[in-house]
Amino acid sequence: MRTLLTQPFTLHDVTKLRRTVAEQAEQCGLSGPRLDDFVLAVHESVVNAVEHAGGHGYFKLYTVDGVIRSETTDRGAGIPDDYVDGAHRPSDMSYTGRGIYLIRRLCDGVDFRTGPLGTTVRITMRLPHSAGHGTRGRMRRIRVAADGHPPGHFSA
Repeated sequence: MRTLLTQPFTLHDVTKLRRTVAEQAEQCGLSGPRLDDFVLAVHESVVNAVEHAGGHGYFKLYTVDGVIRSETTDRGAGIPDDYVDGAHRPSDMSYTGRGIYLIRRLCDGVDFRTGPLGTTVRITMRLPHSAGHGTRGRMRRIRVAADGHPPGHFSA
C-alpha cells in the first residue's frame, strides 16, 4: 500500500482536496473520463460528510494492488438504508439525493460502512496496467533444478 494523502477536512478544504485528489490520481495513471469520474465520486463523498455529518471528516487516498482508493470517514449519525442502496435514480426534479447514486455508478467499486457512530465510504478505481504504479509487470520465467533431476526440468 502506498499512501498518497491523509487529512482531516471541513467545508473550507473541499475545493483544495478535490484538486489534490485529481493531481494524485492523474500521477497514478488515471486520465480522461475515468479520472473525472473518480474525482467526482470522491468529491460527492466529501460533500456528503460536510453536509450531513457535522461539517467535517477525515480523508485518506492510497494505492494498493493496482487500484486507487479513497476513504472518507465521518462521525455522523449514519446513512439511512434507502440512501445507501442507491439503486433508484433520483427524480430529475429533485435538487438533492444524487451523491450516493453517482458514487455507485462512477467507480469500479464502492463500499459503505455506516451506523450510528459514523460512516466510511471507500471508493475504488482500477489503475491502467501501463501506469506501473502498484501493478505488476510481466513475470520472468525462472528455471529451477530439483535434486535428482536435470537442470531446467521444472520451471516456475
